[in-house]
Amino acid sequence: MANGAIGLPDPPPFDPDAIPDDATLLRGGTALRLAWRDGLSAALPAERLRLHCRCAWCTRDRIEDRFPQAIPDIAVTRVDHMGGYAVHIAFSDGHARGIFPWTYLRALAAEAVGSHSAAPQAA
Repeated sequence: MANGAIGLPDPPPFDPDAIPDDATLLRGGTALRLAWRDGLSAALPAERLRLHCRCAWCTRDRIEDRFPQAIPDIAVTRVDHMGGYAVHIAFSDGHARGIFPWTYLRALAAEAVGSHSAAPQAA
């Protein structure tokens, strides 16, 4: 596109309702507490987040049956925004490859509280 405005996709490429109103890393990085305006809230333990990482390395290790069933004493060491659609989460075991879209975190939160109504819907 030469000398033209770049338009945004319509609708946006992510669900803006999936972005939480509040996100708090609990003391010691033990959990990430998320809350949405519709009332869904959950504290996702660091181990749960680490075990649900979908990066290429973790996916490969799952396919090759080398991924651990548990990662005790893991902590979240850093949470960085990735545009408006996700966060990048780093862990105390040195793993820092996971990008967690807000829609994925919302689905994990809904699963944690036993509600499937907040899971991402297909377009």
